[in-house]
Amino acid sequence: MSDHDDDSPPFDTEEAPAMAQQADSRRRARDLYWQGWRLTDIGELLKIPRTTLHGWKEAEQWDKAAPIQRVEGALESRLVQLIAKDAKTGTDFKEIDLLGRQVERLARVRNYEQTGKEKELNPNIERRNAGPKRSRREDKNFFSEDQVEQLESAFRDSLFGYQQRWWRESQQRTRMILKSRQIGATWYFAREALIDAITTGRNQIFLSASKAQAHIFKQYIIGFAHEACGVELSGDPIVLANGAHLYFLGTNARTAQGYHGNFYFDEFFWTHAFEVLNKVASGMAMHKQWRKTYFSTPSSIQHEAHSLWSGERFNKKRPKAERAQFDLTHDRLADGHVAEDRIWRNIVTIYDAERGGCDLFDLDELKLEYNPEEFANLLMCEFIDDSHSIFPLAELQKCMVDSWDAWDDVKPFSQRPYGFLPVWVGYDPSHTGDSAGLVVLAPPLGDKGAFRVLERHQFKGMDFEGQAEAIRKVTQRYNVAYIGIDTTGIGQGVYQLVTKFFPTARGINYSLDSKTQLVLKARSVIGKARLQFDSSWVDLAHSFLAIKKTLTASGNAVTFSAGRSAETGHADLAWACMNALVNEPLEGQTSSNQSFIEIYD
Repeated sequence: MSDHDDDSPPFDTEEAPAMAQQADSRRRARDLYWQGWRLTDIGELLKIPRTTLHGWKEAEQWDKAAPIQRVEGALESRLVQLIAKDAKTGTDFKEIDLLGRQVERLARVRNYEQTGKEKELNPNIERRNAGPKRSRREDKNFFSEDQVEQLESAFRDSLFGYQQRWWRESQQRTRMILKSRQIGATWYFAREALIDAITTGRNQIFLSASKAQAHIFKQYIIGFAHEACGVELSGDPIVLANGAHLYFLGTNARTAQGYHGNFYFDEFFWTHAFEVLNKVASGMAMHKQWRKTYFSTPSSIQHEAHSLWSGERFNKKRPKAERAQFDLTHDRLADGHVAEDRIWRNIVTIYDAERGGCDLFDLDELKLEYNPEEFANLLMCEFIDDSHSIFPLAELQKCMVDSWDAWDDVKPFSQRPYGFLPVWVGYDPSHTGDSAGLVVLAPPLGDKGAFRVLERHQFKGMDFEGQAEAIRKVTQRYNVAYIGIDTTGIGQGVYQLVTKFFPTARGINYSLDSKTQLVLKARSVIGKARLQFDSSWVDLAHSFLAIKKTLTASGNAVTFSAGRSAETGHADLAWACMNALVNEPLEGQTSSNQSFIEIYD
């Protein structure tokens, strides 16, 4: 019979707090002793008699404790301290995760001490030994066990809170993420994919609107492997030593019927002919072992991908009585949610990123740089209705091409990307609170040919001299035949400096008539799909989308604007592009215009 079958407690509950306090004091004293403190100093710090400390030391044999036991004690104390905190910071969570992994590592050491088998130290050793033996010298893109551990540690330690959520949900069959600009999504998913490829051997496929954008994944992956563990990855596709293939595809993914693996679809809300490309992409990941990840900043509600995001596509296939209700509000999706179509959806705004530990932004400055509509779309994940835009997304998408495949005569990484063929430059100068836009435009090589945007740049915080110097550097890399600059207000200062090294620069003073001429010319060019720019340049597309028809201050006439004021940004890249396009007459290219280029050359 138990000594406590009368249901009485094994000790007086009033003594429990005192016993817990004594146990805590004993643990703290032991940890300090193992750190090299003398018993006398420990007693003075903790207000405990030296004789008591000596009794604890002898009873628990502190001096005989092995190094691993001392480390385990320190880990235990720190973990208990962190777990007990009510309000934990992101740093606390990272430390808890790190300490937890050290506890797991020490447990493997304990098992190794008992069995002496190497597999206890490395859980992957059996799988490695079971496979065919290969010489490490012959392995290309090889990661050793230590390097894999370094890579995984560097990966986990680099994540913000919202990226940790993406990692926790990485085994979802389908993820769709609506995100703010510049929060490190491409950077994160490149790392996630590499970790998955190394640890599972699964193929990874990166889809983007253009090959140039897809290769950003490749740059991140190569950089991560080199920085974290010194491995130099190479090849296209990258083939790891375990057989996993990493493919980087642009629009040519439409013909990539043979690929299979996990796929990552970057900026899918800006892709032309999304339905066609998505059918091929879905086929790549048809087997249940593969994962599909879509992530993008929002574009227009008229985009083909919106029906997939909203659940409309799912409901179309079902009787009205069986259709699901999709809650797409930020409150519902901020932490992620799996809807009835089994897609895990997540929204990460600029504020969510900040709360997740991302301190890369100055939100007050961004509010000044972007007007409210741009801020809501680019940073708060709100879709736009482009039915009121002068340049609808459907027309702009016809101008978006995979420049790496389409332009054989353009070498973007050479000293002279376009050789000695003439280019036109459009510039929209920086005003208070916004950025300056610069566009390098290749005019048509034949009658009614296409204009090609070779480069686009945005500058912020530069004075007159800095802006003029940016234009001068372009003239050193290209055979510039024309420069068009907005000279309204502050632009006059930039124009005066540019004319010192390019006397024939054209100043364009924005008025009702001149803006109308600029927009009509651009409408004609874009409407006929005579403008081409790389599909990954969503900032240029968005800049055109932002331009709307508005009334003048008097209300008596129609003008065009993008919410520009002293406090807000404006569609600087679009206006810069139009400042270059206007060099061709409204009716199209003429012989006199061609003569101007030839004479200047």
